[in-house]
Amino acid sequence: MAIIVHFSPSGLDKSKYDEAIRRLEQAGEGYPPGRMYHCFYESGGALQVLEVWDSQQSFERHGQTLVPILKSVGIDAGQPVVSPVYNVISGQ
Repeated sequence: MAIIVHFSPSGLDKSKYDEAIRRLEQAGEGYPPGRMYHCFYESGGALQVLEVWDSQQSFERHGQTLVPILKSVGIDAGQPVVSPVYNVISGQ
């Protein structure tokens, strides 16, 4: 079952985000299996991440690489909000 994951990390800024993405790409996790969408945006003055995954298992596998990288660049991901997805409609 697909899930949606919402992060509101503390210590996140655009340069740290860019560095984390660069390191994920170097680790072969820039386009991890199972991740359907990744959005990085600002809301209410805070930078946030929203992702859609094909399963909890895919998300957790990616987290094994992601979490150490985030820590190494000074981002505290905190606890994401994870919710099951009933339906995903993609554009054409």
